[in-house]
Amino acid sequence: MPQPGDMAFDKPYSEATAQLIDDEVRAIIKRAYDFTVELLTSKKELIEKVANRLLEREILSRDDMIELVGARPFKEKTTYEEFVEGTGSLEEDTTLPKGLQDWNKDRQKGKEQEQVSNK
Repeated sequence: MPQPGDMAFDKPYSEATAQLIDDEVRAIIKRAYDFTVELLTSKKELIEKVANRLLEREILSRDDMIELVGARPFKEKTTYEEFVEGTGSLEEDTTLPKGLQDWNKDRQKGKEQEQVSNK
């Protein structure tokens, strides 16, 4: 009889099924590992650039990353609504909570003033 604290676990499937699950998990992990090694190997020069810059500065900005590895190959999401779009139901309200609605107005004004002064 199991004692309290025993780690006994009754699986709702057979040993054969458990072996199939283990084999599939190993295959998934191996594919992910192989893909990661190939990706890191193919991007070695870019990784070295980023690593060297990190040794110089410790912190990299978005602009640093664009300079080092280029712009992202897809459109960047810049608003809360864009980040949460498609994550909920059609009726979901994705507007910012009232306390956060003006969080970046000063930053936006600064960018607008900077654009005007650069013209």
